Amino acid sequence: MDRLHELEVFVAVADAGSFAKAGTRLRLSPPAVTRAISALEDRLGARVFQRTTRSLTITEVGQRFLENARRILTDLDTAEKEAVGETAVPHGHLTVTASVTFGRSALTPIVCAFLNQNPRVSVSVILLDRLTNLIEEGIDLAVRIGPLPDSNLVAKKVGMVRRILVASPDYLSRRGTPLSPADLRLHSMIAFTGLMPNREWRFMDGRSGQSVAFTPRLEINDSVAAIGAAEMGDGITIALSYMVADKILDGRLVPVLDDFTPPAVPVNLVYPQNRLISPKVRAFVDFATPRLRGALDKLTIPIAGPPVTLSSMPPSA
Repeated sequence: MDRLHELEVFVAVADAGSFAKAGTRLRLSPPAVTRAISALEDRLGARVFQRTTRSLTITEVGQRFLENARRILTDLDTAEKEAVGETAVPHGHLTVTASVTFGRSALTPIVCAFLNQNPRVSVSVILLDRLTNLIEEGIDLAVRIGPLPDSNLVAKKVGMVRRILVASPDYLSRRGTPLSPADLRLHSMIAFTGLMPNREWRFMDGRSGQSVAFTPRLEINDSVAAIGAAEMGDGITIALSYMVADKILDGRLVPVLDDFTPPAVPVNLVYPQNRLISPKVRAFVDFATPRLRGALDKLTIPIAGPPVTLSSMPPSA
């Protein structure tokens, strides 16, 4: 069996975490995937995967071999492209993902500008309010807000955002302005479940993080709808700063409990780790990074508190 073919199958199985998913990606039957891995293990004299009917884990030998296998395949791909002069000009299809609100407000205009400058590239923008597995789902790049638990990703920091409470001036004039986090229990709370999964608000009291729980009058799984309800005077809601910057600047919403605002969290442009990245990915990273930073700078709201990572905040895609 072709040794390069075995490497391709090995890397695909390691990335997908499944023989079946690797076979689907490579358009190979399950027996063909099994034969390739068995042939590789026979030649190495060691198992690269521990497999049972319910699980698949890479062995220590397999983990050591994986980095070299990736390098060999990358070098071969680069050599072939250099032979036909394809490495210099970005080309091909790019898939980029982000959360729905961030994608609408910041990412999509940048993608359109990138396409205007790179006629040989096409782009799919996938807006999802969940964490995606870039390798398994075939995604080239993602904008992620919050800490990055996946060490297999290369991250390019493009800014910081904060979680803030907001309400309309009309609501605050009718119900009063809360002066402490405990006062939130006396107010009509609009819980955006993406940022309040446990119906609680995490805040800073001096240097320590604390939380206050409450029963929301309204619970919504869409940030735009939650912010819209707050703007209509129906209560206090939570948002990321870029979502409401324009509404605060023009007076439609007012920040609440500024002094207790949690620390800021990073916004990163991330992509799978590789020794050599493709021209299309490199071109997009170089193009999008300064523009994302500029977009976030325009949407910054000065709020008290040091800009440090809050590890308890769930990351987004």
